[in-house]
Amino acid sequence: MTFMKTETYYPLLSQINSPDDLKKLKKTQLEQVCVELREFIIDIVSCNPGHFGASLGVVELTVALHYIFNTPEDNLVWDVGHQAYAHKLLTGRRDKFHTNRKYKGLSGFPKRAESPYDCFGVGHASTSISAALGMAVAAKLSNSEKQTVAVIGDGSLTGGLAFEGLNNAAMNKANILIILNDNNMAIDPVTGGLNKYLVDITSSKTYNRMKQDIWKALGVLDGVKPSPRSVIQNMENSIKSFILKEGNIFESLDIRYFGPVDGHDVKRLINVIDDIKDLPGPRLLHVVTQKGKGYEYAEKEQTIWHAPGVFDKETGVIAKNPEDKHKPPKFQDVFGHTLVELAEKNEKIVGITPAMPSGSSMNIMMKAFPDRSFDVGIAEGHAVTFSAGLATKGYMPFCNIYSTFMQRAYDNVIHDVALQNLDVVFCLDRGGLVGADGATHHGAFDLAYFRCIPNMIVAAPLNEVELRNMMYTAQLGGYGPFSIRYPRGRGILVDWKQPFTKMEIGKGRELVVGADIAILSIGAIGVEVAKAVTDLENEVSIGHYDMRFVKPLDKELLDTIFSKYERIITVEDGTVIGGFGSAVIDYAMEKGYKGEIRLLGIPDKFIEQGTQAELYHECGYDKDGIITTVREMQRSK
Repeated sequence: MTFMKTETYYPLLSQINSPDDLKKLKKTQLEQVCVELREFIIDIVSCNPGHFGASLGVVELTVALHYIFNTPEDNLVWDVGHQAYAHKLLTGRRDKFHTNRKYKGLSGFPKRAESPYDCFGVGHASTSISAALGMAVAAKLSNSEKQTVAVIGDGSLTGGLAFEGLNNAAMNKANILIILNDNNMAIDPVTGGLNKYLVDITSSKTYNRMKQDIWKALGVLDGVKPSPRSVIQNMENSIKSFILKEGNIFESLDIRYFGPVDGHDVKRLINVIDDIKDLPGPRLLHVVTQKGKGYEYAEKEQTIWHAPGVFDKETGVIAKNPEDKHKPPKFQDVFGHTLVELAEKNEKIVGITPAMPSGSSMNIMMKAFPDRSFDVGIAEGHAVTFSAGLATKGYMPFCNIYSTFMQRAYDNVIHDVALQNLDVVFCLDRGGLVGADGATHHGAFDLAYFRCIPNMIVAAPLNEVELRNMMYTAQLGGYGPFSIRYPRGRGILVDWKQPFTKMEIGKGRELVVGADIAILSIGAIGVEVAKAVTDLENEVSIGHYDMRFVKPLDKELLDTIFSKYERIITVEDGTVIGGFGSAVIDYAMEKGYKGEIRLLGIPDKFIEQGTQAELYHECGYDKDGIITTVREMQRSK
């Protein structure tokens, strides 16, 4: 989309290069700005896939916040980060937005290094209140008048860290405004008691009708100081408690509560925020929005349109490659279908996911066994300890968490599962470099951080059949904590649904017999190794070993490799610091191995967004990188 076309189709948005430009507009023009923002997001994301529904839902809120507050001097902290597309468009990144989530382009999430308007980096959920509170306390200590706003939504209030932040905000009385973007959705519909509580508030017809009538009546007195609307807002919670027959959880924490407010009425939002922004202490504004607002298809199917991929903006048809039905399945779907197969035969199997049923394909288990499947909300630590409790009573929990989100539950894994040596199966989806979501979502560290935990089995399948057999073996029980990690995307086998075979724990296998160099791989990145071995078969004799387990290592197989090869390469889709290659080197030193070992994997830095192929190449462990390393070792012998 050229800038000329942007000026033609977006007459107001094309003139906004910063919030200062937004503030020059009249309030009566802001509704048109919201229309143009939505259309721009639809235009770009339909061609360049990204998160969709969440950003459409906060357009009016984003405009109101930048119109009222003096960003970036005032702090605006987002949570979850995929709400922030309109924020990026209003803060000088409109002309680069077509690079969103692309290699060397804009990040799909707020990122401090990208813009001064991104005051806190976001990717994981439930962080905004704690981070914003730190900024608010810093302002207080510095005698600064800077305002601090936290926007929390898309189910993030179900996370424990959010409640820790709320509790601390009430205690230290810093000036912080918390915006609760209540859309009843994460990626999938939000579950739990807090969601029911919010629904009760927003669905009370008596209360909301009374509030709207009073608000309209007081509108004629807008010029009066103090604002009658502000006075009524301060009285509102007593009215609410009387009508709803219950107290207010936020007021009980000594956080002043305002709302609920229609999050798609930009003028009303501006008036309310302006009324409460200078009130002292912690405040919470409850804003009700609709995920996918303004795009009919996204409003109706909010889970599908969270991140739909390429689509036709006119028809709402999401692009599908007709060849996909002939391709191998996604690893996550193999997990989902295999879990159901196993659960049909083992009534003790239960499934647990922290708010990712569709993302992890746990929804397949939920459909087949709704009473044995649990979405616990954005609460990874709880998911792990909940699984531990089930395990103490003889159940076999399959706790499915993205690798990057498992980091949030590390203490629970060590203290509540591994220390007690409980049978909990951790299925880590998105292990390795995940692509366009970038640094916040790469599963770079699980092989390393699980390898150092006593009692933990650490496994990674090369393909779909190995994934099935690892899951089958784990559910037999008696192994203690058992982690299985697999990547984002498709496997390599079309005919993947093979009969189950019990695997021997800690045993790898020789895939290709060689004589000159041994390449040891762990997990699905072994496919890249296989390609390199094939391309080099006329240059050098390479032995390829699928090790399957990082812990316990197949020491017998390693002894054979050490005795046969003077040059070894390890390949992993994970950090080389403390990971699989490090484990091989540790054992080589123990055995006095004198040969050369080179480690390929994610280097000691954070890797940004791009396609998986682009990122494998950057890190040097795609087919070409492996070939380069082999040739370097050949030249140096």
